[in-house]
Amino acid sequence: MSGKPKLHYFNGRGRMESIRWLLAAAGVEFEECFLETKDDLTKLQKNGSLLFQQVPMVEMDGMKMVTTRAILGYIAGKYNLYGKDLKERALIDMYVEGITDLNELLMTHTFQPADKKEQHLATLVDKATNRYFPVYEKVLKDHGQDFLVGNRFSRADVQLLETILMAEECKPDILAKFPLLQSFKARISNIPTIKKFLQPGSQRKPPLQEKDVAKVMKIFH
Repeated sequence: MSGKPKLHYFNGRGRMESIRWLLAAAGVEFEECFLETKDDLTKLQKNGSLLFQQVPMVEMDGMKMVTTRAILGYIAGKYNLYGKDLKERALIDMYVEGITDLNELLMTHTFQPADKKEQHLATLVDKATNRYFPVYEKVLKDHGQDFLVGNRFSRADVQLLETILMAEECKPDILAKFPLLQSFKARISNIPTIKKFLQPGSQRKPPLQEKDVAKVMKIFH
């Protein structure tokens, strides 16, 4: 096994994208092993690589890690992106859970049937602007620091930026009423490792297109 983490998933965002973001933010180079067919997934399932028979799976430090939350927690802990003590970790976990809920809505948007897409987008925008973004705007205001927790960069900052950028793909002016989130976005995007990941040619994946949905469904169903 090479020294670089090896990511097993399809060639698209899905649940692996937050893992790519966090590794990139930590300045860690990684390799990707893309699932192209149902057989690729079956092979991993049969050879015992997938504890719960599902991806994402990350080979790292002699482990074959599965479940997104566990993988993200390990990476955050290993690369000091998880706060300085238990209290900070609890705050980071709380903020990340909210981000994950919103991220889930964004992730599933492309998979909605044509007749449900418009309603799904309306729900998504409503939840982003009335439920989730006001929380992070208030956290930044009350905390008065550059980052969400303590005064240092953590996984919560990385995952919030990822989700903001995905939300803007659906509705470019979605941050219009959130000045602190606008400056947060600019600030975090400028951190050297993040800036590099946002450049063309990085391992960041583009939004999933309609034409890709059938291909992804074939791998998993």
